[in-house]
Amino acid sequence: MPLGVAPDRIVPEKLDDYLEIQTKAVFQSGMSWKVVESKWPTIREAFNDFQIGAVASMDDAAVDALADDKRVIRNRRKLQAITDNARRMIELEDEYGSFQKYLRSHDSFWDLVKELRKQFKFMGEMGCYYWLWVVGEDVPDHETFEAERTPRK
Repeated sequence: MPLGVAPDRIVPEKLDDYLEIQTKAVFQSGMSWKVVESKWPTIREAFNDFQIGAVASMDDAAVDALADDKRVIRNRRKLQAITDNARRMIELEDEYGSFQKYLRSHDSFWDLVKELRKQFKFMGEMGCYYWLWVVGEDVPDHETFEAERTPRK
């Protein structure tokens, strides 16, 4: 995202919504947000509109096919991470009763970020911050986040 422009927030209604925003964070890791945004409609199409069951059931052959699909950003490791993350999201929802309850089960923002980085692939601090902001979770303001983040690098 360009500096000074906050992404729109959403009210997630189902796991698909969490998965879509997390996938955007995964693809944006180390890439220009412009590239991700320009490909987003075809990425959504390739990932079955982020229907979590469909994404979670993708096997190695399906991920290999995506790695050759010009509609997506063809980083095999990220594509695999997205399917793995979908499966983990389903497991956490089953364990906690809802994915939102899982997110809110942590004592602080930084505890949650630490946990998310363990549970999900290709989720750095900035990706977690972006994801949590967009799905409407409490996050520190961006200046505070950056100030607290710097010493952690």
